[in-house]
Amino acid sequence: MSQLIFRQLFEKESSTYTYLLADNQSREAVIIDPVDETKDRDISIIEELDLDLKYILETHIHADHITSSCPLKNRFKDAKIVLAKGNPVNCADLFLEDGEIINFGNFELKGIKTPGHTNGCMTYSIEDMLFTGDALLIRSCGRCDFQEGSSANLFESLTQLFSFPDATKVFPAHDYSGRTMSTILEEKKYNEMIGGNIDKKTFMDRVDNMQLSLPKKIHIAVPANQSCGVNLY
Repeated sequence: MSQLIFRQLFEKESSTYTYLLADNQSREAVIIDPVDETKDRDISIIEELDLDLKYILETHIHADHITSSCPLKNRFKDAKIVLAKGNPVNCADLFLEDGEIINFGNFELKGIKTPGHTNGCMTYSIEDMLFTGDALLIRSCGRCDFQEGSSANLFESLTQLFSFPDATKVFPAHDYSGRTMSTILEEKKYNEMIGGNIDKKTFMDRVDNMQLSLPKKIHIAVPANQSCGVNLY
């Protein structure tokens, strides 16, 4: 019987989580949101575990770090780079529609479009886990002030995610307080932006009034990520 191999990996400069998932039987694997600074670590783990990397998944075009999608694809030639349809990326092998499923081994991973932080955000669902990118964070959510962000769209996206069973595990792309995961129930109750059944207008006011500086790497990260990390500067 197939079992899911799961690794949650961390890049400290941008507080980014990278996720490696694989079928223990077939050894087919996917990686979610890999980071350039930790590509050697990720390659080593994939090779040490004798995995066959099938897909390199991005939850969105990141503004705070540079992806290692192309370096990984250069090492694992058959792997396909995947983003949601509509992302302005010139290097992806596959653009997923909302609800589209990809397979690795005996596992199915479903793409769920969750725009708001950016217009091209996608959450990935597998079994009782959601990989939410920057849409749903632990006790918070993504900002909406660049890359066609929209607090109205984000409210609808998070409402969709809150329709999943309460026990569903939430794995975000970032956490700045050392928290590794949450659940849908926890976020319904305690999320500071959308928890407690707040209405859409209140949510939008909170998000639109965030006082945040731009990510330090935004001017190099966005164009580099539109090329999947092939052009770092």
